[in-house]
Amino acid sequence: MELSSFPRIFFHGPSGKGRGSRGSLMIVWLKIIHILAVSIWMAGLVSLPGLYVQRAHVADRDALYRLQRMVRFSYVVFVSPAAFVAVASGIGLIFARETFTSWMSAKLVLVGVLVVIHTLTGLVIIRLFEEGQVYPVWRFIGATAFALVMIVGVLYFVLAKPDFEFADLLPAALSEPGALRPIADSINPWASP
Repeated sequence: MELSSFPRIFFHGPSGKGRGSRGSLMIVWLKIIHILAVSIWMAGLVSLPGLYVQRAHVADRDALYRLQRMVRFSYVVFVSPAAFVAVASGIGLIFARETFTSWMSAKLVLVGVLVVIHTLTGLVIIRLFEEGQVYPVWRFIGATAFALVMIVGVLYFVLAKPDFEFADLLPAALSEPGALRPIADSINPWASP
């Protein structure tokens, strides 16, 4: 993609999918909102585990209370609303741009994993500040690295837009009509008619 074609693609998408001036303006604002919200959400997912590690270095109850307030405030006031806005504006963009492609499906799988990471982050906050709890450094490294890998994966699918088919990635039996029935029957404890 040429740099000179960037404004056209940003406003109208590839092959001029613009919907007139109002539709184009709506898409531009949705993209701006989406990019800002995603940036805040991803920054939170990467930075919060670093705050969790500080739990082990807290000297007294007042410092623990301040750390807990800061972590909860960050999660509740910034990261969670940004996640909601990012997902909502992303859904809006999918339908506004009619982006029903395999790379978008793969990106949505990774976004689903990021939503699970976000939820687990909230559960960590609830348990971390109970008496005697700490967040080990190995978990900090693992959580941060995993979130970064998912974020880079999302960026890859958004920027590269690779052309592939999911059917090529799955076993052949899963792409045949009725192929799930024998699998389901083998794990179902009740006989089916």
